[in-house]
Amino acid sequence: MNFRSLSTQMVLSFTALVLLTVTAVGVPAIWLMREQMSRQAWQQVEHGSRATRALYTARRSEIIDLAVLTAQRPTLRQLVTSGEVEALSAYLDTLRAGAGLDLMVICTQGQQVAQASGPLDTDVCQDVRLSQFQVGQVGSPPRVWLLAAHPLGGEGASLGEVIVGIAVDDAFARGLSEQTGLEHTLLMGGQPVATSFSGGLTAQSDIDCRVFQPSPSVGATQGTCTIRGRPYYFARLSWEGTELEDEVALDVGDTAATQRRLVGILVGSIVTVAAAGSVIGVILARRIGGPLGRLTGAATRMSQGDLSSPVTVETGVREIALVAQALDNARADLQHTLSHLRNEKAWTDHLLEAIVEGIVTLDQHDRITFFSHGAERITGWSRDEVLNRACDEVFRTVDREEPFSQLVPAPGRKHKVVVELAGGRQVTLAVTGARLTPPEEGDAEVALVFRDVSEEEAVHRLLGHFLANIAHEFRTPLSALAASTELLLDGASELSPAELEQLLTSLHLGVVNLQTLVDNLLESASIEAGRFHVYPRRTDLGEIIADAMRTMQPLLDKRGQRLAVQLPAAIPVVRADPRRVAQVLVNLLANASKYGPDHAEIAIGATTEDGWVRVTVADRGPGIPREYRKILFRRFMPPSPGANEAQYGTGLGLSVVKAIVDAHGGQVGVDDRPKGGSIFWFTLPMVEGA
Repeated sequence: MNFRSLSTQMVLSFTALVLLTVTAVGVPAIWLMREQMSRQAWQQVEHGSRATRALYTARRSEIIDLAVLTAQRPTLRQLVTSGEVEALSAYLDTLRAGAGLDLMVICTQGQQVAQASGPLDTDVCQDVRLSQFQVGQVGSPPRVWLLAAHPLGGEGASLGEVIVGIAVDDAFARGLSEQTGLEHTLLMGGQPVATSFSGGLTAQSDIDCRVFQPSPSVGATQGTCTIRGRPYYFARLSWEGTELEDEVALDVGDTAATQRRLVGILVGSIVTVAAAGSVIGVILARRIGGPLGRLTGAATRMSQGDLSSPVTVETGVREIALVAQALDNARADLQHTLSHLRNEKAWTDHLLEAIVEGIVTLDQHDRITFFSHGAERITGWSRDEVLNRACDEVFRTVDREEPFSQLVPAPGRKHKVVVELAGGRQVTLAVTGARLTPPEEGDAEVALVFRDVSEEEAVHRLLGHFLANIAHEFRTPLSALAASTELLLDGASELSPAELEQLLTSLHLGVVNLQTLVDNLLESASIEAGRFHVYPRRTDLGEIIADAMRTMQPLLDKRGQRLAVQLPAAIPVVRADPRRVAQVLVNLLANASKYGPDHAEIAIGATTEDGWVRVTVADRGPGIPREYRKILFRRFMPPSPGANEAQYGTGLGLSVVKAIVDAHGGQVGVDDRPKGGSIFWFTLPMVEGA
């Protein structure tokens, strides 16, 4: 380089002037911004400390108020007075869940009467002595609790006291973190007991605190710490009147990163401006930088995606013209390649959207890098919510100690994993794994294809339950038939008429039970195959009811059950298939007899309204819970969730009832019966003019 040439001196002069100007302006500005950011961070810590104190005061008042409100409940006093411990515990558990508490205890004369708590397994009345509020350690191993007590009075006499509490655990710390926007670590006696940091208390082992200083403005000790390699500003404050302390920490890693970016921007600005000064010097000196600048602009447009503008440079320099021509040829080739890649990507995206299975890719750190539309539909998570998150956070395993990342199958293998997804929904996923890049590469990714097989698993379980029940249903009447037949073969001549009648009745009941079971199986099969039909005709409802009564009378007589029939004076004439409707009544009467007590009354009734006949079968069984009625008439569902195993049937009878009634255009349902039991009802169309 010729330092005496005008172009060289101009370039060097412009570069030196730019460097001095940027340095004189940029360095003080960065120092001022750094101080301002640090001051704002400490102010945020102080605001968080004040907010934490306010939250503690509010939480203390809330717990005391909840103790007072709980003690003043009349129902609670009645249950304590009556001594019904189970009812009292259930009531306390309902109150605890509704109030968002972790502990609720009733103490009488220092003895625990009832307790509603999740993780606590100790006699609180023996371990805790408090007048109104305290922070203490309870249980084994000891845990920290916010506790409040209030006397439970009634009729002028003390019935004991109510103790309520909230566990000071990681969930409590995370609640503080959500409300203040800062991280919280709670200490008792100088030992950490709860934290909002991910990883729990185990993260406390990687803390390096260097500087401490008192802060009179918030009544706390402030300092700086490094937690798992990230810098934090923190303040340690004591909760008034207790040994509990709270370290409020603010992550200032982003602030430090911003400061580094400012330095980078300054250096980049210096280099850019120096380069610009050099270009200006060259242009002024030699007026040759114009074509080069146009070539640079064309290359910039290409890097920004503009491949449609041709590269045209008018210059008398042959070398620059050749460079311009080569750049234009590269632009055309790149445009053609990019268009082809876009078409391929569009086709791939369309294919992935059409696949109903979920597709997820994981990097070497088990972070999610791709989340298909099928995965969004199955999991309930959106793509923006899960990208770059650990797969163990999105797919939380249920009833297993291993995280999801350790259950990922090898390439070509398939595993079924029960996980908890968005909204707490638990599903069974069939997961298949594949490796996208060779394992020798350090950034190899894993692709997972999964689908929701929860319904298939449920069907398998229901089918197994159905096969077990139907085997039991066949074995019971067949055993009775075999025993009765054997008695008849061995000693029919020696049996009295009453004994013969009893054996014949048992044979008849077995045949009736088998016939009902086979009818339900055949009807269910025809419904499933789409070959189910009814043939309605003008039919007397009384004849249908009498036919069903004749079929069921031996079973009712065996259990001493009475059948009461209440029909209108003018027995309705309906348009129905008599055999099918009789089967409906037989199924309903069989359930009423099976789930009802011996020597009880079963009532059959009928009413007419607006061209329809409503037929009812009322029993004195255990009743049907309201939440169960929505699935009561599905296949494989037992009639009563409160029945024991011996009472379970095949779960087909009520589904056949609904199919028959629906085929007649009617409706079917169940209501509560006064004084206990259920009323099953269905409707049939009346014959006009009858």
